[in-house]
Amino acid sequence: MTIRHLRRACAILAAVLPFAISDAPASARDAPPPAKVVVDASPIVKSSREDRFRQLEEILPTPNEQRTASGAPGHRYWQQRADHHIRVSIDEPARRLTGSQRITYHNNSPDRLDYLWVQIDTNIFAPDSEAVLIEQAPDFQGMSPGDLRRLVQRRRFDGSAEITRVALADGPDLPHRIVGTMMRIDLPSPMQPGDAIAFEVDWTYVINLPDDIRARTAAERLEDGTMLFEIAHWYPRMAQYTDARGWHNKQFLGSGEFSLEFGDYRVEITVPADHVVASTGVLQNPEDVLEPVHRLRLEEARTAEEPMYIVTPAEAAAKRTAPVEDGSTRTWIFEAENVRDFAWASSRAFAWDAKLHDVTVAGEGTAGVWCMSFWPAEGGDLWRRYSTHAIMHTLDVYSRYAFLYPYPTAISVNGPVGGMEYPMICFNGPRPEPDGTYTARTKYGLIGVIIHEVGHFYFPMIVNSDERQWTWMDEGLNTFVQYLAEQEWEEAYPHRRGDARLIVPYMRSPNQVPIMTNSESILQFGANAYAKPAAALNILRETVMGRELFDHAFRTFSQRWKFKNPQPADFFRTMEDASGVDLDWFWRGWFYSIEHVDFAVESIETWSTEPLSAEARSELAKADRDAERGTITAERNDGLPRRTDRYPDLLDFYNEFDELDAMPGDQERIDGMLDRLEWGEEGWAEAPGLLFHVINVRNVGGLPMPLILELEYADGTVEERRIPAQIWQKSDEVVRAMVLAEQPLVRVTVDPRNECADVDMSNNHWPPRVIRSRFEVFKDADRPNPMQRLESRLDADGEPTGDGGQ
Repeated sequence: MTIRHLRRACAILAAVLPFAISDAPASARDAPPPAKVVVDASPIVKSSREDRFRQLEEILPTPNEQRTASGAPGHRYWQQRADHHIRVSIDEPARRLTGSQRITYHNNSPDRLDYLWVQIDTNIFAPDSEAVLIEQAPDFQGMSPGDLRRLVQRRRFDGSAEITRVALADGPDLPHRIVGTMMRIDLPSPMQPGDAIAFEVDWTYVINLPDDIRARTAAERLEDGTMLFEIAHWYPRMAQYTDARGWHNKQFLGSGEFSLEFGDYRVEITVPADHVVASTGVLQNPEDVLEPVHRLRLEEARTAEEPMYIVTPAEAAAKRTAPVEDGSTRTWIFEAENVRDFAWASSRAFAWDAKLHDVTVAGEGTAGVWCMSFWPAEGGDLWRRYSTHAIMHTLDVYSRYAFLYPYPTAISVNGPVGGMEYPMICFNGPRPEPDGTYTARTKYGLIGVIIHEVGHFYFPMIVNSDERQWTWMDEGLNTFVQYLAEQEWEEAYPHRRGDARLIVPYMRSPNQVPIMTNSESILQFGANAYAKPAAALNILRETVMGRELFDHAFRTFSQRWKFKNPQPADFFRTMEDASGVDLDWFWRGWFYSIEHVDFAVESIETWSTEPLSAEARSELAKADRDAERGTITAERNDGLPRRTDRYPDLLDFYNEFDELDAMPGDQERIDGMLDRLEWGEEGWAEAPGLLFHVINVRNVGGLPMPLILELEYADGTVEERRIPAQIWQKSDEVVRAMVLAEQPLVRVTVDPRNECADVDMSNNHWPPRVIRSRFEVFKDADRPNPMQRLESRLDADGEPTGDGGQ
């Protein structure tokens, strides 16, 4: 049967098969004929529904020569550059960092710049910082002593930077003004397009303790008094100046992270002589700071099959018990090319393992990357077993989905910071118990946080999104690829985020804001900025686009914007441009709204192509009429004396005529219509047995998504039908999905695996399912009675029976 035949048949059959089955198995019964048309004299009401499929041009910025409509950088795309030469030293007893740096700033923009903005992020630790002043008062009832201590110390500790000098390189001082966590430097003459300027900044500040202030940087005092430093956002950094927003000089308030420029770094770090330093970049003077045995082990690690110790735990333990030589220092020199930031860690407590790992991507080649981990004895065997392996695994997976890892090192450090990322280095907190044992939660917590933080080496350390404005562009994208990497770690990996079902509690929760919300205004931060975008992208990959199209588009975005500064519109447009799939409805629903998915099956109708004779149509109509219950008045009037009982002559032809009787000529008209059907070469013989199942589904939650139907037929066969989300385009409340089949339907389930994060699966079934209470489930569970006597659980010899008696 061809489509042309089917369409013509449907038009003619409208008069032949007016009987439908509604809300019952297809074999049960046929519906009554349609009611007569009644003219409605009420005022005309035009549609006021929201068009959830309208395009995003009204929201997204207008494409231009810097950012194209395809989502790619334009032919006049530009970005600034800031190179750094920094000398820094650490006073361990005072926890004081002192530095001097030269910044060479390149104006690659087409604009004249009269002043520069520099980030002084450590000023967030001032007692009167904006971040402290706007902090909401906590609920003091039930507050722990630790939380109370932090609350007090946050208002007493001063970790802000003291800027001691700002001057042109080898020149006069520059006027400057501190504005919270920003510093404006007024230039002696404007920077013209293409100009570069070198200036110097000297500074000092005290590093916070993690017990006092939880932050992305800290100095930890271990149990024996040994210090461990994780140093981040520690030096004055250039604020971004971009085509999208000009100067990015929003205050650092804590939630919105960093917006930075790329550049080359040379950093000279002076620390106590017995310290080991882990850092962004490549060590330039190993012969000055490493013992001969450590340099030898590094050479061996180039070809090692497994990560091997560079500094063993025993060597690290010996340093912790040896006397500290007052004033003895070493200077570690690192260089890093084309990075947006720089971080480091230092301690005498570090054990250190390493392996030169080959990362291979088809079509891009192979890169040798030094994968290394640094941890104190507190990290134990947990870190030895998992940290460096997690780094290597992350680079393998992320390189396939994004691009070949371009940097020479990738480092994981254990310390006081729970999880934070910088180019080539990340800080990760999980540790085992003091006796060295650890739970599954701790194990997977460590693996997960390392995958996540190393994943940030790609997003946003290379795909350089604006974290100060859009947290989801680094956290959400990264959490999504983390979910893919976790799936390749082991089959039973306990995912925390990524799967559609994991986001359901948040999607039904109150106090939500759209994903497209400024970082500082987000409510339910973890769910909104991490979990929801990750789940949305997984749904986009698995359910909306399919893996092949999604992976190509996502990789295209990553390749286009590596070492560049993408905006949300660049991501949205690239995903459509590279896939050929209209996704504006998806971005609008998942990223710009707080609607959720909740589909409900309202009813099922079944229409049959089996021709009915005029007599059969009459009998079915009469059966429907007879099945209807009478009114309460009619029931109570039963036996009421009637006039026609007393005078039978009042009854005539009309009392005997039944309007549902088949009339002469009805059958001839039906036969004539059937004769005109063009139903293939075999005529009407192909038609009998075909059923048109109409599934009425209501969109309760408002968020349109593909309609996934699991259909079970009377013969026991089960199939899945996947209908694109565009079925909601013209009817966003209720849709009528049609299924043509040869078998009656006995069961329908919408989204059987909950691919779309449906918040209420109880209404996804037809016929409706009876929901058993938790008490009924518990009552019927097959378990021994905890109140039974012990003797009943012993055999004849007094031994346990194996049913739980011992």
